[in-house]
Amino acid sequence: MTRGGPLHAPDSRAARRQRRELREPKQSLDPWRPVAMAWEPELSRDRSWEPVQTVFLANRECPFHCTMCDLWKQTLDHPTPLGAIPAQIRVAQSALAPAPHIKLYNAGNFFDPLAIPPNDHTEILELTSDYRTVIVENHPRLCGRRCQEFCRSCDGRLEVALGLETVHPTVLASLDKQLTVDVFDRAVDDLLSANASVRAFVILQLPGLRDEAAVEWAVRSIEHAWARGVDCCSLIPARAGNGWMDQLLAAGLFEPPRIELLEATVDRILANRARSASPTPRLQVDLWDIEKLSSSTDQREEIIARLAHFNQHQAWPDA
Repeated sequence: MTRGGPLHAPDSRAARRQRRELREPKQSLDPWRPVAMAWEPELSRDRSWEPVQTVFLANRECPFHCTMCDLWKQTLDHPTPLGAIPAQIRVAQSALAPAPHIKLYNAGNFFDPLAIPPNDHTEILELTSDYRTVIVENHPRLCGRRCQEFCRSCDGRLEVALGLETVHPTVLASLDKQLTVDVFDRAVDDLLSANASVRAFVILQLPGLRDEAAVEWAVRSIEHAWARGVDCCSLIPARAGNGWMDQLLAAGLFEPPRIELLEATVDRILANRARSASPTPRLQVDLWDIEKLSSSTDQREEIIARLAHFNQHQAWPDA
């Protein structure tokens, strides 16, 4: 594991200011239209391979400013106008084919009142009342009363995606996410008690972790989340592209994982599953921009196909 540099917990204000100075200009957004939308299949909570309407909402930037985040590129610099989020949902619903599930991803926190105005919650609930699952993303520290009231209003249909990233305490602190594993665990407990389900984002090969250590800590993080009651983990390869991570890459303090490490992480998870008698939670490998990952073999296309098969069947095609 690399010592020094990014593994020291940063002085938050100075570090965030420095990261903002490294940013490219943001994209110009219309707050009354979604940033993007997609219709794509995913393994659902009942283990069916079913379509999901995914709506990438335009809204206020996340206030936490984590070191590895690049989602700020498609956010607003001001609070989201009242009524804008329901308008964006209606645009997506009119453009996308029907689906039993909907993701309302907002590059930040669904229960940040400056991102998703609480006075829009009732209309959002009405617009999503016919979906079997409504999936939103949120910081574990923002899972308080407002979040739990929304969960209960969804009658068990809400799934909240939380960024755990890693359970490695030093690396987690270095991300300047204002998060500890204990805070994550309490958020999961609160969400489960409010009749929501939970997915967790885990990142493979964060700064300070490479190769075998990266695989080991990704597996530990996924299994920790599952043990807390998380139903689905999304395994995401760490990426450059936000200015700060590019600087670490240039300094040799960060390297995106090779595609073989994604395969090795899934292999390790499957081996551990074979020794366990407990129910099997979901694992989804994030294949967005997967072609950009490097490979040390000539089998990259075969590995990508195997990972896509795993996402649907939770097993390798040759199992």
